[in-house]
Parts: sequence; C-alpha cells; structure tokens
Amino acid sequence: MSDNHGTASLKTTNVAIPDYLTGTWKADPVHSEIAFSAHHLMVSKIRGRFTGYDVTIVTSEDPLTSSVTATIDLASIDTGYRSRDDHLRSADYLEVERYPTMGYRSTGIRRTGDGWAVDGDLTLHGVTRQVPLAVEVNGFTPDPFGGQRAGFSATTRIDRRDFGIDLVLPLDGGGVVVGDKVSISLEIQAVLQK
Repeated sequence: MSDNHGTASLKTTNVAIPDYLTGTWKADPVHSEIAFSAHHLMVSKIRGRFTGYDVTIVTSEDPLTSSVTATIDLASIDTGYRSRDDHLRSADYLEVERYPTMGYRSTGIRRTGDGWAVDGDLTLHGVTRQVPLAVEVNGFTPDPFGGQRAGFSATTRIDRRDFGIDLVLPLDGGGVVVGDKVSISLEIQAVLQK
C-alpha cells in the first residue's frame, strides 16, 4: 500500500492501472467538460456543453465494483448561441422548467478489450433508460497543491426519442432540422476528497 487511499499500481483482470488510488473523487469543473453534438440540417453538427454538473466517482479496491453518479443542470446548456439555447431549454426539447436535471447512476463496470465500460441508468426528461459509457482511464497523479487527481474520458450515444424528446422539424427536400442521435462526451479531471 502506498497510503491510506489505495495502492501504487493495482492489477485487475490482467490489466495494471498505474498509481491507482481508492476513494471518493469529485469532478473539477475548471478542468472537466460534459459536451454533446447532434446533426443539423443533415449536413453538419451542432456542438454544445453543460456548464453546471456534479460528478462523483468512487474507486474501490476492485475497480469493477467502483461507481459513478452524475447530476447535470440542464439549464446550463451552452451552444454559443443564446436563442438556440433558449429553444433547447423549452418544452420543444429539454423542458427544463419541468425536468431541471439529467442524472446518471452506474450499475456495473466491465472490461472491454483495452478499455472499460460503465453500465448505468440515465434519467432525462422524466424517462430512465440503460445507457453504457465507453470509458478510458487516463491516469492518476498528484497535483502541485498536495492533492490527488484522476482523469477519465467517456463517450456514449443516445436517441433523444427514447427519452420523449421527439420534436421533428422536416426539411422540404427530406431529412430533419435536428437529428435524433445525440453523441455525449465527458472529459473528467477528478479531485480525491479528503
């Protein structure tokens, strides 16, 4: 053991995680990002992010029994264009006055080749669905301030219609204004809580 928080290098399922530490971690909002993209007019993608969120990661001695919870403030959506953000907050899409947050709670973790998959329940717009995250563990490291940091990247893709967000604005030549599939990416730098 390197200290009270874990081991210097944990080996599990034949894969070593260098400098792995156990404990409770919180996402640092200054060095993290939760972003999304969706097709627009069938020819390009609109990208945005959520600036308000709380992400907690609990790393266990066995990484496969670790857990992740996240709450995202949907009103914090930011695509860089105020009128579009207001429309996305409206009853046409996220309906933030009725459903102010999106939540995620992991139900299991498994190995997938060189990476990891986090299985979990995503609650959005009053609907809960199982949504897996493809996760990369970027590393564990001390920071210059006497703390410990961990980095994680995660991606997934959802169909907004599965969550009752089903407005369709058809184009005259075929297709729709906003695509149904939404790609979500997370870049999380987490701080070990003391």
